[in-house]
Amino acid sequence: MPILNIGNAELHVDIQGQGDAVLALAPGGMLSHRELWRVTRDGRPREYPDPVAALASRYRVIAPDQRNAGRSRAPVLASDGWTTYARDHLGLLDALGVQRFHVIGSCIGSSFALKLCELAPERVASAILQQPIGIAGQEGKRGESFDQWADTLRERDPAIDDHALEGLRHNLFGGDFVFSVSRDFVRRNPIPLLILGGNDPLHPRAVSLELARLAPAATLVEDWKAQPQRYLDAIQDFLARHPA
Repeated sequence: MPILNIGNAELHVDIQGQGDAVLALAPGGMLSHRELWRVTRDGRPREYPDPVAALASRYRVIAPDQRNAGRSRAPVLASDGWTTYARDHLGLLDALGVQRFHVIGSCIGSSFALKLCELAPERVASAILQQPIGIAGQEGKRGESFDQWADTLRERDPAIDDHALEGLRHNLFGGDFVFSVSRDFVRRNPIPLLILGGNDPLHPRAVSLELARLAPAATLVEDWKAQPQRYLDAIQDFLARHPA
């Protein structure tokens, strides 16, 4: 797994396959790292196939550990937020010589993906949002994994700045909807979206439905977890319809 220094971060990234680039942003909340495409945070196998492995037969799949998750490291600043992560992702792609790319994000990865659509629309060919997080009415949770993640950082560095952690928490999860972008942006976003709908408290169905309703170029697929081949076919067909 290569290590790349991007800004103030040291990012570990898994790269597989050849072809158009697909940036794969893993589930797991703040603990998002490449292995969490395969297993849950408590080590159980995922209900769905690993898309990184499946896509590597046709695409160049780039799957990073997020800053301060997995084996990636970076300082924590009170000013950090969604744009910080987006700069990591764009810097990583720059370092790998990638201009245009697809992005697949699951859980928090969906919000990362939407931020990339906002900040670099000319570079994003399409985005797959798998069980997106967010707040819709009384549904959804704010930064469910943040405390667990922060505790792992404190174990590694007891001197970590609590003010910086609180600033980061606010910047990431102080808003509403999908946290990283506004409803108004989603209404204006021309980038094709495939929404693999969520259906649990961490990934409210209402958020997926609202994204599908607002976005002008969205396709919604529900009930995909119980049908592994339908899941893979939906992803492969969508990417094939929107070449980079």
